[in-house]
Amino acid sequence: MFKQLKEDINAVFARDPAARNTLEVLTTYPGIHALIMHRMAHELWKKNCKGSARALSSFSRFVTGIEIHPGAKIGKRFFIDHGMGVVIGETAEIGDDVTLYHGVTLGGTTWNKGKRHPTLEDGVIVGAGAKILGPFTVHKNAKVGSNAVVTKEVPEGVTAVGNPARYIFKEKDKEKNAEEARRRDYAEQIGFQPYAASQDQTDPILEGIRVLLDRMQNNEQRMNTLCQRLSLLDPTFKKQQTEQQPYSEEELKIIEEVRRECESQTRQSKS
Repeated sequence: MFKQLKEDINAVFARDPAARNTLEVLTTYPGIHALIMHRMAHELWKKNCKGSARALSSFSRFVTGIEIHPGAKIGKRFFIDHGMGVVIGETAEIGDDVTLYHGVTLGGTTWNKGKRHPTLEDGVIVGAGAKILGPFTVHKNAKVGSNAVVTKEVPEGVTAVGNPARYIFKEKDKEKNAEEARRRDYAEQIGFQPYAASQDQTDPILEGIRVLLDRMQNNEQRMNTLCQRLSLLDPTFKKQQTEQQPYSEEELKIIEEVRRECESQTRQSKS
């Protein structure tokens, strides 16, 4: 038990630059206090002293502001930073080297008995105020952003953000990167700039924007080709159309702008 406590204290020094010495950590860190009392309560729980285990966990919540059910399984070097408002349910399982910040909830979504709380594998980091709800797994080295609401499995090494959570993947294949670069260049040409949106975000609205950009670019290419062919077939096409239909000055301005745009697009495609 003392060896485990030493590892937990070392985890604090590794992840909190404000920690100065062991005495300070032991006396002023509620995360350490809650963890020590939980390990004792968990042993009582396993020995079927459930009433005593619940009483100790309730006392721990009163003292630290951190509620950990004595049935929860917690691995080595677990660190709760600040800790106020953290809730960890009965069937939650936490691996080694996991970090939780204040306001995190590892909760359930059903009243049925059995596994109903999440499993956090090794190296997971959960930001302040995040809610992870349900009997699924957050895989190794994944990150959950502050105030995210996660209700489904999180793949390994992925960052989950937002409500409902969407995933940001670190690596993409070369073909996808090339596609994103092409869309970004085209968006800059037409003056479009999605505010506060990253190309790494998996989001339905951004996916729709990508489809629209592709469609617009294809339509512009087809219009450019049409303009070129019409000009080759009949250079006086615009003049004939103007004589046949008496356009207003406003309409003529629009036609002239379209013509200039076609010419500029033609020059760009040739270059």
